[in-house]
Amino acid sequence: MPAQAPRSPAPSRLSERIEAGLARGVGRLPPSVQSRLAGAPTVIDGLRLDPGVQLLLRLQRRSPHPSFETLPIPEARAEIDREARVAYGPRFELPEVRELDVAGAVGRLPARLYGPGSRGGHSPLVVYLHGGGWVVGSLESTDSTCRFLAREAGMRVLSVGYRLAPEHPFPAPLDDAVAAFRDAVARADELGADPAAIAIAGDSAGGNLATSACLRIAGDGGPSPAFQLLFYPITDVSRKSRSYGLFRDGFFLTARQMDWYRDHYLSGGGEASDPEVSPLLAPDLSGAPPAHIVTAGFDVLRDEGEAYAQRLREAGVAVTHRREEDLIHAFVNAVGISAVSRAAVRRAAEPLRAAVAG
Repeated sequence: MPAQAPRSPAPSRLSERIEAGLARGVGRLPPSVQSRLAGAPTVIDGLRLDPGVQLLLRLQRRSPHPSFETLPIPEARAEIDREARVAYGPRFELPEVRELDVAGAVGRLPARLYGPGSRGGHSPLVVYLHGGGWVVGSLESTDSTCRFLAREAGMRVLSVGYRLAPEHPFPAPLDDAVAAFRDAVARADELGADPAAIAIAGDSAGGNLATSACLRIAGDGGPSPAFQLLFYPITDVSRKSRSYGLFRDGFFLTARQMDWYRDHYLSGGGEASDPEVSPLLAPDLSGAPPAHIVTAGFDVLRDEGEAYAQRLREAGVAVTHRREEDLIHAFVNAVGISAVSRAAVRRAAEPLRAAVAG
């Protein structure tokens, strides 16, 4: 059985508490005050960064903690979880949050099930895959996101702790994503889910795994996700799009960090061009399930996510796309402290709910 994770993640050190308090305080400021404190507006590519987000980025730059990609892997993972705790804000309470495990490709994986309340009978469910470049991230780092999504979509969310690189490089995380989705379908009754209304979702690397899992499942046969919700997905690591040059540094996710992620996930030998790593390069996307893709205006991954939405559209897949023009990468992890982030995830929950809940 997987280790039981703490149910009430909270800052444990004074410095962490101070950072968390500052982040919450920024989020509670009136927009006019945020604008004054943020300084001159940040305008790039015709887009203006949200002042509250700009202010949070200023606080992040003053943090005494080293950037995670400069640390050994275990410390990098601890740093990402620490950053997530800082951004938790008030916890979104739900009637049901429980630890369990699901089938991975070679063993059991830790998972967490979020339930927004009884609807009577079985309800839709979304299998959620966290971000973190296939290297960092955890059930804890995405806890706030999953709580909020379950509440706003009015459906169960099953968060999966897939294996991470470099200990488990490509294709291990993808293998786990496919196995976990299939296990959720097989155990739908136990999970209180309608087997015909199980979607898949993820952010960043989790979005990459979600859509790559959809493509593999379509090729292999068997029950397919009813819908895919992708937040700023990684869709092509074989090249750098224009948004890499625009936002390479200073907007949370950096070009250097993406290189670090890729180098830990892949073993070389042309894997970057493998469609299961870079689904934008897949020759045929026509078997993919309907999708909603959300990109952030100030994000190195913006252009490849939008190119993927266009490829799906050209393949005849029902797809909608929204660019959150004033936000940055990882905004889904800031729903506890950022009103604009909550609004963005709330908007994304609408097509998910409409697709699987009827």
